[in-house]
Amino acid sequence: MKKSWIALLSLLLAVSLAACGGGHTGDSSSAPAGESAPASAPASAAAPAQPSAEDGGRVLVVYFSATNNTATVAAAIAAATGGDLFAITPKDPYTAEDLDWTDDDSRVSKEHDDESLREVELTTTTVENWAEYDTVFIGYPIWWGIAAWPTDSFVKANDFTGKTVIPFCTSASSGLGESGELLAEAAGTGNWLEGHRFRSGVGEDTVKEWVAGLEL
Repeated sequence: MKKSWIALLSLLLAVSLAACGGGHTGDSSSAPAGESAPASAPASAAAPAQPSAEDGGRVLVVYFSATNNTATVAAAIAAATGGDLFAITPKDPYTAEDLDWTDDDSRVSKEHDDESLREVELTTTTVENWAEYDTVFIGYPIWWGIAAWPTDSFVKANDFTGKTVIPFCTSASSGLGESGELLAEAAGTGNWLEGHRFRSGVGEDTVKEWVAGLEL
C-alpha cells in the first residue's frame, strides 16, 4: 500500500513539472505576432519600405529620351523604387538631324520658333493600370530652358488627380528652370513636387541617392 502511494505521488509530481515548462517557445528574440521587431534589432534587418503594388503605392517612371541620357536615369529610378517604366514615344521619331539645334532648318529649331509645331503626336498616351499608380516620375531633356515638348503631349493627355508627381530632367548645362512648374500648369491636376536636374552621363549611385532622399 505504501509503495502504491509513493508511485502515485511521483506520477503527480512529473505531470506538474511538465505543465510548468510547456508555455515557453525557446526563442526569446521572436517578436509577438502583430508587433514590431525589438528596438535592439540590427538596422539591416529590414530594408527601407518602398511604394509597391502590395501596399497601394505603385511607382511609375515616365520619360522622353532623345539621346538616351534621360532613359538611363529613368531606369535607375525604376530600379531604386521597384517602379515600372513608360517611354514617351513620338509617332514621328526624332533623328540626329532633327535634334541639331544649331541648324535653323532642323525640326527642333522650327518647333522652337513656331509653338504650333510643338503638338507632337505620340504612339500612345495610355498607361496600362494608370489608376493604380500613386507616384509618377516624369523625365525629360531640357530644350531651350523647358521640358522637351513631347513630354507636354503626355502630360496634357492624362489625369494626375490623387498622384504625387516628381519631375526630373537631364541637361549638359541648363538647370531645371521652370520646366516642372510649366508641366504642372499644363496638367492642371496632381501634387507636383520640386524636380531635380541630372547632368548628362550621371552615375546610377547618384540617382539612387537622390531617390533615397525623397523618403517615398
